[in-house]
Amino acid sequence: MVIAATGPTRPGRAASRAFATSAGHSARMRSSLTPLGPPVSRDRIITSFPKWYTPDACLQLKEHFHGQVSATCQRRNTGTVGLRLSKVVVVGDLYVGKTSLIHRFCKNVFDRDYKATIGVDFEIERFEIAGIPYSLQIWDTAGQEKFKCIASAYYRGAQVIITAFDLTDVQTLEHTRQWLEDALRENEPGSCFVFLVGTKKDLLSGAACEQAEVEAVHLANEMKAEYWSVSAKTGENVKAFFSRVAALAFEQSVLQDLERRKSTRLQVGDGDLIRMEGSPPETQESTTSSSLGCC
Repeated sequence: MVIAATGPTRPGRAASRAFATSAGHSARMRSSLTPLGPPVSRDRIITSFPKWYTPDACLQLKEHFHGQVSATCQRRNTGTVGLRLSKVVVVGDLYVGKTSLIHRFCKNVFDRDYKATIGVDFEIERFEIAGIPYSLQIWDTAGQEKFKCIASAYYRGAQVIITAFDLTDVQTLEHTRQWLEDALRENEPGSCFVFLVGTKKDLLSGAACEQAEVEAVHLANEMKAEYWSVSAKTGENVKAFFSRVAALAFEQSVLQDLERRKSTRLQVGDGDLIRMEGSPPETQESTTSSSLGCC
């Protein structure tokens, strides 16, 4: 996929000065992380923590962002989080609807004429979460065995792994174990959120869908994954699902950034924290003086 980026034309000096004079204080207050380009669409703005699909298989039952995350976003002190992309990889068997799921969310289309993904492809979706710009890089990987070795190279560095299966085909559900194992092998243990997603919900009746979901929820708990049922054809649960993915990834990114900053402060310190063997200042000074005087 080719992504072309174009920037706005630079205004002249007089126009720049006029703008600076009129904008003044409001411009200085505006976050440096505010992205250039068109505003985020309304359905990509997340102000409250999106809810899970079922409490029987979800990663978090809470209904609000972490307190530290909310406070940090209010102060607009999220570091470089708004400038980064979180990588999402979608894996699963051929024909389960991975591409259709991504296209429904990113382009709001459903193409009945299916074409198998060759190798990998990706889309970038921009969000605004708790007032902070945030983006997901969603990788669509091929389900064909002959492309597995190519696609596996793109699993690395994922923050989210989505394992998709066809609700009408129980065999594709069984195969998700292997797909997840392959994806996790390329990433650090515990570094990824895992989702198990049943597609083509529109093809099942109520009772049949319930039965398929019971089996899927059981497997999701084994996989330590959050479960969702969606339909790319009708769009059911698609936006809600990706909003949930974005919110969880965003919250983790902010918390990790806060932890890194805290760790950096502890390492640098104010001088007291880098003394050897914990000796007090006066001891270090007297030792230094005596060592200099002896020679």
